[in-house]
Amino acid sequence: MTDTPRHTRIEDAQGLVFGTAMCAFGILVLTGAGLVTGQTAGLAVLIAYATGWGFGPVFFVINIPFYVLAWHRLGPEFTIKTLISVTLISVMSGFMGDLVTVIPQNPAVAAVLFGMITGAGLLAIFRHRASLGGVGIVAYDLQERFGWRAGLVQLGFDLVLFAVAFLILPPDLVLWSLLGAIVLNAILAINHRRDHYIAT
Repeated sequence: MTDTPRHTRIEDAQGLVFGTAMCAFGILVLTGAGLVTGQTAGLAVLIAYATGWGFGPVFFVINIPFYVLAWHRLGPEFTIKTLISVTLISVMSGFMGDLVTVIPQNPAVAAVLFGMITGAGLLAIFRHRASLGGVGIVAYDLQERFGWRAGLVQLGFDLVLFAVAFLILPPDLVLWSLLGAIVLNAILAINHRRDHYIAT
């Protein structure tokens, strides 16, 4: 049996730049429609809505505590790539809004586009052995330590997040946001499979 081929550093670089650019643009579509999403990015969006702070700085700061856990549980390479990915999204989301104006007229369309665009970005990031940090790292750790299913841990966090969103956003926007989360997770569930993608 041959060793699994690995991406070169140049391939990793283009994959992470592409993935983070798509995710940053997805966040631009999401926030342009006043929607929210799940996971750590969703928490950063809610904080940004509630405080008026920029998404990028909030997202970067929220992820800082998770790097220690990632370093010990998932290794230095994964942690460094995740730090790079989070930093790129934080920076890109800061200036992308000044370069591209996105004013969605229909929240349902915005939700679906967000799910598709961000799903493509996350696939690229995951396939180059990185993540967007946060809740996903904790969920993985709890699964490894206690046998808790990572998907259920993340779902539990998202349910709490969306419940809080009802206190901040109009109910119809929260419901459209759920559509975006469903599209995003469906794309990941269908396409992020090691039996369909060999290079790591």
